[in-house]
Amino acid sequence: MEIGIGLFGDLGLDASGKPESAHEKIRRLVEIIRLADETGLDVAGLGEHHREDYAVSVPEMVLAGAATVTQSIKLMSTVTVLSSSDPIRIYQNFSTLDALSNGRAEIGVGRGSFTESFPLFGYNLSDYETLFEENLELLLKINREKTVDWSGKLHPPLQNQSVFPRPDDGRELPVWIAVGGTPQSVQRAAVLGLPLVVAIIGGMPEQFKPLMDYYRKSYIAFGHTAPMQLGIHSHTFVQEDPKLIAAYFDNYASQMNRIGRDRGWSPYSREQYEGGRSADGALFIGNPEEVAEKIIRMKELFGLTRFIAHIDVGAPNHNQLMKTVELLGTKVAPLVRSAI
Repeated sequence: MEIGIGLFGDLGLDASGKPESAHEKIRRLVEIIRLADETGLDVAGLGEHHREDYAVSVPEMVLAGAATVTQSIKLMSTVTVLSSSDPIRIYQNFSTLDALSNGRAEIGVGRGSFTESFPLFGYNLSDYETLFEENLELLLKINREKTVDWSGKLHPPLQNQSVFPRPDDGRELPVWIAVGGTPQSVQRAAVLGLPLVVAIIGGMPEQFKPLMDYYRKSYIAFGHTAPMQLGIHSHTFVQEDPKLIAAYFDNYASQMNRIGRDRGWSPYSREQYEGGRSADGALFIGNPEEVAEKIIRMKELFGLTRFIAHIDVGAPNHNQLMKTVELLGTKVAPLVRSAI
């Protein structure tokens, strides 16, 4: 089972609401990924956003920087908003990242839970589903075939076109489907035989078991024989000091409330936080033993092959982020690997 980290580059806000420097945050993200590699974690992922409160708009650019200071860790997007991206350029970007990292690039694609990228790049939200389905189809075709003939409804047709660069050994880049929990998205991944990563960030993880079982049964039913890859992406904060764990509520609630104001959510409460931290909750927030125990339970519950710890929700400070990574690599991961 692989254990890794995910980051969006959350930017802390000062008293006037002004975000911290995105430039400094991006440089620190590379430092965080370097530590993750040094501590033996398996994968680092960065998510795409186009908002003032997130630093990362082009994950593959930051991952390229990380590629030059790491040796073994896999580098992926969590996620690339494929609905509002050109699949040709996405393939070229990640193939270039693959070259820089000596074969460690992976693409995580999703529809995205934010919609700022659609007007920004001139896409119509009414084409939300069609854009994703069409762009995914084209991305996978480019990934499989050196020379492409293709036509769709929204993207211009391609006739006898080749896309470069490509991996020297002719292999395909790993492409993961990232979903929030809809059966249609899970079925799409199963039909295509693609690895699946599910964002579990609220409620009780057990509620997702029927969805995971549906993916597993559908994957087999559609005749795929390659080893199944199934992951989850969950909010995580690991510290040894109970006071820091309790104080992290302020960071977490601030971010949940900032997003929630746009979506009509009720204010986030301390009771929700502690409920999420409980054995049955979806927050992997606690000391190394508590977090390891929860990951082990997820492995047993879902048959996971990958756990991605989303560690920067609410912009904890850099020292806390580095400590979370250190503890994940030196304490949590060994406990999990020993148990399974």
